[in-house]
Amino acid sequence: MKVAIIGTPESGKTTIFNALTRGKAEVAAYSPTLAPNTGVAKVPDSRLSVLEGIFHPKKIVPAEVSYLDIAGSIKGFGKEGPGGEFLNYLTTADALLQVVRAFEDDKVPHPEGSIDPKRDIASLDLELAISDLTILEKRLDKLEPSLKGAKAAEREFYLKEQLLLQKVKAELERDIPIRLQGLSKEEMKMLANYQFLTAKPMLVILNIGEEQILQASKLESEISSLYPQFAVVALCGKLEMELAQLSDAEAREFRETMGLSKPALDRVIELSYSLLGLISFFTTVSSELKAWTVPAGTPVPKAAGKIHSDMERGFIRAEVVSYGDLESCGSLAEARKRGLLRTEGKHYIIQDGDVVTFLFNV
Repeated sequence: MKVAIIGTPESGKTTIFNALTRGKAEVAAYSPTLAPNTGVAKVPDSRLSVLEGIFHPKKIVPAEVSYLDIAGSIKGFGKEGPGGEFLNYLTTADALLQVVRAFEDDKVPHPEGSIDPKRDIASLDLELAISDLTILEKRLDKLEPSLKGAKAAEREFYLKEQLLLQKVKAELERDIPIRLQGLSKEEMKMLANYQFLTAKPMLVILNIGEEQILQASKLESEISSLYPQFAVVALCGKLEMELAQLSDAEAREFRETMGLSKPALDRVIELSYSLLGLISFFTTVSSELKAWTVPAGTPVPKAAGKIHSDMERGFIRAEVVSYGDLESCGSLAEARKRGLLRTEGKHYIIQDGDVVTFLFNV
């Protein structure tokens, strides 16, 4: 899973990036020449520790989330120059994480002169929509000559694409992002190659000051009521960045004294998974316990392909036990004895927490 971090300059994007990835990227003023910061975060999953006690693996590999800290301003996505370069980074992301400034700091003035999270969210929404409209208009312009010279079969396809793009464009011009246009699965599949930004799931992080921590839930509710389509979390980026540099035990102790709950990483990943409809399954091969991430509804051969394309191509069957059943049994042998270790064919849909052994032949 790849998540691109965006927002206005001076909102604390790099601070949030460091908090999520335990990174040490320089927190500096915005520059259009800065390349994105990239980092990987291990997905926290308490089930791995339980499975470790059952399988005693030599190595444990959690699932991972890649974060991309985009240095560019939200202004000018889709245009030539820096805006176009930043757009290229965004289109490869599975989801967007918008950092919205809610903290006050006289030493770091807001580019707009005041702190207004609602204004900033609306501004970014507009820029993303403008970017999508630019792409739509360019494609619609190219479709006209293509339709004139197309053969019958091609013409039908082009007409279908033209009608869909015109419909999407009309809704965008009414300030309705693609993710809220109620498009069918087939229509979304037709649009997939365009990588429209307003079609991507959006997670909003309200970057608050330490003095606002007790108001975090209230601030989250205010923004969620205005933007129910977004996942919203309020956290103090500066504090979370500092905690990310401590040991787990030290960070836990400090959180308890501050009245904080989960680490920023845990909360953000949980919301990201929910937004994208993702689940995790586990494998144990060659003394390695590993977590894998796939979309909910993934058939078991596709899940095998996540590990290696040969496994999908030569899939025969899978031995599957649910995490809950394995935890209660305490071992694979006991799960097999109770009839809870199942053999599943190619039509089985992977479930969250499945522990799977794939059988294949190529």
